[in-house]
Amino acid sequence: MGNSELVARSLAAVWHPCTQMKHHETLPLVPVARAEGAWLYDFGGKRYFDAISSWWVNLFGHCNPRINAALRHQLEKFEHVMLAGFTHEPVIELSERLSKLAPRGLGHCFYGSDGASSVEIALKMSFHFWRNSGQIGKTGFLSLENSYHGETLGALSITDIALFKDAYASLLHHSSTVPSPDWRFAEPGEYSLQYALRCAEKLESHLSAHHQVISAFIVEPLVQCAGGMAMYHPEYLKRARLLCDQYQVHLIADEIAVGFGRTGTLFACQQAGITPDFLCLSKGITGGYLPLSVVMTTDTIYQAFYHDEVTRGFLHSHSYSGNALSCSAALAALDIFEEDKVIQTNYAKSAQLTKMAKDLSQHPKVKGFRNTGMIWAFEVNNSDKNFSKNFSRAALDSGLLLRPLGNTVYFMPPYIINEQEMHFLVEKTQGLLEKF
Repeated sequence: MGNSELVARSLAAVWHPCTQMKHHETLPLVPVARAEGAWLYDFGGKRYFDAISSWWVNLFGHCNPRINAALRHQLEKFEHVMLAGFTHEPVIELSERLSKLAPRGLGHCFYGSDGASSVEIALKMSFHFWRNSGQIGKTGFLSLENSYHGETLGALSITDIALFKDAYASLLHHSSTVPSPDWRFAEPGEYSLQYALRCAEKLESHLSAHHQVISAFIVEPLVQCAGGMAMYHPEYLKRARLLCDQYQVHLIADEIAVGFGRTGTLFACQQAGITPDFLCLSKGITGGYLPLSVVMTTDTIYQAFYHDEVTRGFLHSHSYSGNALSCSAALAALDIFEEDKVIQTNYAKSAQLTKMAKDLSQHPKVKGFRNTGMIWAFEVNNSDKNFSKNFSRAALDSGLLLRPLGNTVYFMPPYIINEQEMHFLVEKTQGLLEKF
């Protein structure tokens, strides 16, 4: 089967996500025949470097032999069993290992399928906690400006990106926002720390005035990804934790995109030395293999639901919760982190790619070049409203999978990226800038 035939069949039958389908009249789909390491291959043999880890999920390369082996091993036992009234070894072992690796005190794991569902779980769990505790007025939620937490109705209610939110505004629960500590908004001469502290003061003012009706404050720690790879100082998280404690508001850490080493530590919250009340994880948890998400929380939260009455229990379910295959993939991913000393190795790779990108960072069309862990981003001086679409198409022609957020170009490659692939990524991106 060739590229053109597969594309035609897909356009006739598949409604693709986050896509204006009419654009594919002139912007062809890329049919993937196979994938290996950091590369995708179409049916004509052309390859594309997966510089964004297939929407930020693939950590250790496509068709990773160790994750493949773990899945084959589990398939010989069973593929799935309902988690209501039943349990199994992969979900138990994964929960135990995550509890040891995550910030201290997060000893209870509740499983879902994807990032948005984990946010929904955390929001409902926070609200229900206060309800069980007799504080029925705490029904509101607070998030950062320009934040993104998913596209289900609850998650969308606390998202602050108009492209996703405006069409569904009349369906959404009201929530509030406070200024983002994104250092790009700092005043001239103001350091990222100073700006983070100034934003924390705004957070305190809001909590002081409205904490009686706020259930939780949700943040994407260190990097607001869909909001343009906005990066900020970890001190903001420290202050947020103190303020949430002071005003009796839960702190939800949405590490769906930034967890599992993406910011330089296994979990971004670790750079601030804090424990959130809820930690939402997904994307890279299975190494990019299978859908899985988890909400980790504390014994204090858990005990508020532990009761004889069914109505005081947490009434949320998902048919594939704790799927054995997904948990096995996640366990294999954790093995790779440990056996290959991935976090330590990534420090060196991050420094190496940043050094290689020095000329790119100083290009006259580039502004705001920044890096946190294994994430790089910069803005391109280009006012074309179709910049993202056109740049992405040109990147594919050059053998690169890049998907700009507006005029923000970012790199979020698999951790297996090698020196030769770093050179390829940087040189091809520099070449693309000459066209835009």
